[in-house]
Amino acid sequence: MSKILAGHTNSYHTYGLDEALEGIAKAGFKYVELSAVRGWTEHVPLEATHDQIAEIQAKMDRLGLKASSLSGHSDLTTAEGVVAGKKAVDLCQKLGLTIMNTAIGGHYSEDEDKSAFMGHIQELADYAAQRGVILALEVHGDIMASGQMSIPLMQEIGRDNVKINYDTANCVFYGGVEAVDDLRPVVPYLAHVHLKDTGGGKREWNFPAVGEGRLDFGAILKLLEEEGYSGPFSVEIEFQGEPWPAVEEVDRSMKVSYQTLKGLGLS
Repeated sequence: MSKILAGHTNSYHTYGLDEALEGIAKAGFKYVELSAVRGWTEHVPLEATHDQIAEIQAKMDRLGLKASSLSGHSDLTTAEGVVAGKKAVDLCQKLGLTIMNTAIGGHYSEDEDKSAFMGHIQELADYAAQRGVILALEVHGDIMASGQMSIPLMQEIGRDNVKINYDTANCVFYGGVEAVDDLRPVVPYLAHVHLKDTGGGKREWNFPAVGEGRLDFGAILKLLEEEGYSGPFSVEIEFQGEPWPAVEEVDRSMKVSYQTLKGLGLS
């Protein structure tokens, strides 16, 4: 199983990149998923200059962190979202990354238009393929509310560089299904996994530290290992939404998450 375990800077949604990187490193992580989501968590600007990229890289180097993926969500049912998606792909190139996590309808999806998405995804997939980037569509929203709902979509898209970013709490929030019941047939389509806990059920926004919710991460990781998953993991904590807790609580939650997963063999 992959030993790439990242802290997601979106866990520091209302804080700056410096606080996110410092908290993630202090928690024990060696890898980081960087967020570049316009209108939500833009820790890395989509149009980052060479100098800005160099500055971000220097910060990560100083803290002993290495970027493993980019969160570049945009609304891929719109032409404007595809433009933003291409900028996120370009950003992956600048950062030396090969996985861009995104979603059909952006960072929060309702009533997604599948036909509009299907009219755009091939263009973005072509653009990403030419630059060696995998588009990992997140289990998120209406169309990809669960992993098993996502499989027919992957088959319909039919692209080697369009895969799934599985979110262990989003399958509950959007799809009302448990990851341990949903995940096994999805593994061949995975490029990335968000390890996110939940304290609630469908449409209950309650995403605490990994190990402080109700999900059985031992069973989830065992299943992934049995099925041969070898891609990266990232911890995302979204608490109870805005207002975000104090940065000290975010730091504590990231540390708890890291220690929980380290105890299960990831670090």
